[in-house]
Amino acid sequence: MNPKIAKILKVVLPLLLGVFLVWYALRDVPIPVIYDHWKTSNKLWILLGVILGLLSHLSRAYRWRFQLEPMGYTIKYGNSIMAVFATYLINYTIPRAGEVARATILTNYEGVPFEKGIGTIVAERIADLVVMMVIIIITLFLEFDFIYNFLTERFNPVALGLAGLIFFALVLFFVKFIGNSKSKFAIRITTFVKGVFEGALSIFKMKKKWAFIFHTLFIWVMYMLMFYVTTLAIKDLNDIPFGAVLIGFISASFSIAASNGGIGAYPVAVFAAFSIFGIAKDPSYAFGWIMWASQTLMIIIFGGLSLIYLPIYNRNNSK
Repeated sequence: MNPKIAKILKVVLPLLLGVFLVWYALRDVPIPVIYDHWKTSNKLWILLGVILGLLSHLSRAYRWRFQLEPMGYTIKYGNSIMAVFATYLINYTIPRAGEVARATILTNYEGVPFEKGIGTIVAERIADLVVMMVIIIITLFLEFDFIYNFLTERFNPVALGLAGLIFFALVLFFVKFIGNSKSKFAIRITTFVKGVFEGALSIFKMKKKWAFIFHTLFIWVMYMLMFYVTTLAIKDLNDIPFGAVLIGFISASFSIAASNGGIGAYPVAVFAAFSIFGIAKDPSYAFGWIMWASQTLMIIIFGGLSLIYLPIYNRNNSK
């Protein structure tokens, strides 16, 4: 495929998916219904959710400095904060472009080589992925009976078990094939996987590893709390089960990772999770839109201000 066409498709397709999901989310839940839930919502809980989200971003910016210090770089906290907010804002336009911009900002204003900046961001994502996997495992443990009954009611248990065995066998075959193969593709895959593990383990070798781990846990606790407290703003969700909060949070998190900041996908993901617990469609979609819109507005404001203020903040920077 032509590189220019591929580049255009990387930008256009996620945006088209976002537009489709916005239409899909609103087709059965008219805007007036969402507006009615917004009018009757408790704005203090929504504001608290935004504050918790803000704290998580500030903690992420502070945590980043721990990764850079062992390489001999002590960056300004202000630059770290603005780089993080710029990342989130830019990711609403082109997927993963924010991470590139974040490393570039560090190069331009702090003199950190681009490849080292990207390396720290990859390691950071690995740490976040590990925490996310732990949350998923805890959720499966706490809600195993409910999830099992839900799946067995809708799917044949024998078919599910057979599918699981086939998947496990394929994974084993793939791992063995890749491990023994001498092809360039297999070597690249093996090298990548080893690099991922090495990057994850390097976290425990850094000088301030416990501070890094604390901030990682703090970030995700803030994420979960901002999701939970925002449900309290919607009257119809005041008695929502804790399991629904966990599964809704996981589903919503994946929607953000799979699209441009969760545009259109976030409310759909929330409803899909909440519907498992028999929660009505209207408050589920309304919550999804309110939650996504409040956090997005915060990112737009702080991300926009960061991009404007960065050159002013660093006007006397000689690097």
